[in-house]
Amino acid sequence: MVAQTAPAVRVAIGEEVGLPPGAIETHQMVAGLRQLGFDYVFDTDFAADLTIMEEGTELLHRLKLAWGLEKTDGPVPPLPMFTSCCPAWVSLVETDYPELIPNLSSCKSPQQMLGANVKAVWAERLGYKPEDVCLVSIMPCTAKKHEAKRPEMGRGGYRDVDYVLTTRELGRLFRFNKINMAALPKEQYDNPMGTGSGAGVLFGNTGGVMEAAVRTVYEVATGQEMPSLNLDAVRGLKGVKEANLSLPGLDKSVKVAVCSGIKNARHLVEEVRNGRADYDFVEVMSCPGGCIGGGGQPKTKGPDVLARRMQAVYNIDRDMRLRKSHENPQIKEVYAQVYGEPNSHKSHELLHTHYNDRSKQTELGYSDSLKEDAPVP
Repeated sequence: MVAQTAPAVRVAIGEEVGLPPGAIETHQMVAGLRQLGFDYVFDTDFAADLTIMEEGTELLHRLKLAWGLEKTDGPVPPLPMFTSCCPAWVSLVETDYPELIPNLSSCKSPQQMLGANVKAVWAERLGYKPEDVCLVSIMPCTAKKHEAKRPEMGRGGYRDVDYVLTTRELGRLFRFNKINMAALPKEQYDNPMGTGSGAGVLFGNTGGVMEAAVRTVYEVATGQEMPSLNLDAVRGLKGVKEANLSLPGLDKSVKVAVCSGIKNARHLVEEVRNGRADYDFVEVMSCPGGCIGGGGQPKTKGPDVLARRMQAVYNIDRDMRLRKSHENPQIKEVYAQVYGEPNSHKSHELLHTHYNDRSKQTELGYSDSLKEDAPVP
């Protein structure tokens, strides 16, 4: 039994055991999962870093093609490139804006990247068959349940992620099994997928994927460190944010946008479709505030719940020595031993995906896949 926990869960699971919003309970949560019977607990932050390596490389390739710095024999992928971490956003594109499918990054979400790495790489190294490993994701998002069931998210008759539980469902399991999570001694994630960077944890906030990507893309493209790792222009709870990133040495700039909430996403898409916005890279999260406000998070009432969870994520990043995805030693190791380099053939085999035009079909069972199913004490 293997578990993985998303960035936004660690700043909200405490609310399920009576702690205030924004309480950081990362390692007590790991201990609680082991008491529930999980043999290994991995950190989805590791896979967020992996996502940045793949998505950042993909973005740089698209930009260099657009700038005439690289050539390709095939079709030139369009700009802006949209993030693909949010499954509700991906479904919206497939059903309502299928003409934008080429604009979506081909990267799987961190949940699914970690799933592929567990089933196709880690299990084999330990002598397990993929079907002998049960991987359970702890996610802030009900749409992750649907994502895990997509037919392309697996191979050879098995799924990369077997089950998805929300933050609320995990809280119910703790209460059902009389586990006082907050009182448990801290325990560490398991290796080799137990280390994530500050950039990886930022995925929990709206703007976090953008900020994490910029930290790596800027350094890879220019060979220089960013003057400040904090990209303040894309921080905060505002529904739509913009920034311009200058790349010294290339005499180029990249225009980025961040939006959260479906209403804001639809408005931004219309601006792009009608030629009123000329972004290069766009992050979209369907839930207000990003994953910290996901549909599977605790239903805590109060005017500043999202702000407190968001600040907790920023605080985790601020206090970490490792704040860039490309400096994560476990990421360096997995490329050296498995993938070779970002966007390699092996990477595309396991870490990338494709999308489908579903504008003329109604997918049966979608609403059922979003239902919470943990026992209620």
